[in-house]
Amino acid sequence: MHWLGLTLISAFCLATADTLTKRQLSHLRPRELVLVRFGVTAVLLLPLLLLQSWPALPLPFWGWVASLLPLEILAMWLYMTAIRECPLSLTLPYLAFTPVFNIVTGYVLLGETVSWTGFAGIVLVMCGAWLLNLDAASNGPRLDILAPFRAIVRERGSRLMLMTAALYSLTSVLGKGALQYVSPGFFGPFYFVLLGVAASLIFASRDVRSWRAVGHHPWAYLLVGLFMGAMVVTHFYAIEHVEVAYMIAVKRTSLLFGMLYGAWLFGETGLSRNLAAGVMMVAGVYLIVA
Repeated sequence: MHWLGLTLISAFCLATADTLTKRQLSHLRPRELVLVRFGVTAVLLLPLLLLQSWPALPLPFWGWVASLLPLEILAMWLYMTAIRECPLSLTLPYLAFTPVFNIVTGYVLLGETVSWTGFAGIVLVMCGAWLLNLDAASNGPRLDILAPFRAIVRERGSRLMLMTAALYSLTSVLGKGALQYVSPGFFGPFYFVLLGVAASLIFASRDVRSWRAVGHHPWAYLLVGLFMGAMVVTHFYAIEHVEVAYMIAVKRTSLLFGMLYGAWLFGETGLSRNLAAGVMMVAGVYLIVA
């Protein structure tokens, strides 16, 4: 399957996992949500890891992985804190800044560059996400194009998600760096099993309540883990074949899926503006893949 199709599947799965987390698991603490997102996904992906032969894992590969793990766990903790405490409309759009940051991190760490057309597509995706947040961040009936900037100052969730976007601009590039040594089919399960073990050691080894909390609502955890697992597999197969900034820009269509979920399940308003923003994001995706 073309990387575009894989990326769109990854985006849909991520948005669905986010929505299930907010709807079914918002009573959990952020550390417990991290355990669900990484731990349950790790258990589900473990058979995929064990059923394949392991390649040689040279020292440089472990260097990429060692750089990835703490950043990924910190990003997920910030992510879960943001979507648990604030509306999806005030948090998810700020993830659109990741591909903009990727232009810099991809060039510095991997030497990747983007064309002017691709850059225009990334900007359109970001502007679409900006439009998604404009209505939710504005105060009063007057249109305020600076409202999303003010939301960063006013809304803790917006600040946390912007920090998450910056961290993901690093982890996405570092993950592709690790893919220089192994296949996506191996790295996705391997990496998330490591994340599950690391998250358990960090968040649950000294807090029995975290383990007890994860023991409730098994079907909700299973669904979140299934969609996260599908997101992981499609993510790494897609990113192997295209520049990181392009892939992450397309993956940020998850914001549109998330906003539609927000209107459908949580009664969040502004659907017509969300659809206009979606058209802008789709136009950006077209420029990226043209």
